[in-house]
Amino acid sequence: MISEDTRARIKGYLEGFIQGLIAQKRAESTVGPNDLRPPRISAPEGDYRPFHESILPEGILRTSEFERSFSTKLGTTFEEVARILGSQFWTVAERGYRVRGPVSKSAIQAIEQICNRISSARAHEHWPSLVSEIVSLADDGVERERIADLYLADADGNEVFFEMKSPKPNKGQCVEITDRLLQIHAIKRAGPPKVGAFFAMAYNPYGESKAAYKHSFARGYLDLDNQVLIGKEFWDLVGGSSCYEELLEIYREVGREKGPDMIEQLALGY
Repeated sequence: MISEDTRARIKGYLEGFIQGLIAQKRAESTVGPNDLRPPRISAPEGDYRPFHESILPEGILRTSEFERSFSTKLGTTFEEVARILGSQFWTVAERGYRVRGPVSKSAIQAIEQICNRISSARAHEHWPSLVSEIVSLADDGVERERIADLYLADADGNEVFFEMKSPKPNKGQCVEITDRLLQIHAIKRAGPPKVGAFFAMAYNPYGESKAAYKHSFARGYLDLDNQVLIGKEFWDLVGGSSCYEELLEIYREVGREKGPDMIEQLALGY
């Protein structure tokens, strides 16, 4: 169960995140919330919408643009929330964790061959077998360093490394993820249960069930059953059973408490 202290830390972080985005959005415009936005003749960022800007007050445009920006940037909160959660349930929980050590030439070559096979065949391979292959070749060699988006370790020395990216990665990202995770196993010279390395998606854009996940690149180039953690299975690994549901309730609580304030500050200009 998520402790009250952890809940408070997560809530405080999310509230600060929201307020920062509101302040940024309001600072971008000197137009009053009830005024129309001054006409433009160009938009370098490709957001030129002359009819919208001619009929909708600045307050409504600001709110609409905030929602789009918020949806994009919300993904940046997941790593920090996972770190805060992990600090309650694990001995070590760090973001941007550097793992380094010597890796044999044979392991490096094997990883390159694996990634080339996956890329050219347009199909994933059995992840546990790949990890076993690389660990069997791991030995002294060239110093290598990789950075894990999130790192967790327990009191017994068991370690878990995560790559946390968009739940809809492209082909290149899928192959790169495989390379990064195998490099970590090579550096650590170990696999499960002592060392685990996963691609983590904070949520499933297709629904709650992992079976419902349909993104073609991830399904084609990644071993979803063994290499990828999606939504509930990721959060429950970080914080234990029911963590996912508890975390969603914290986000809802922040939404209920901050929602009216967001509307007032953005649309009404208070």
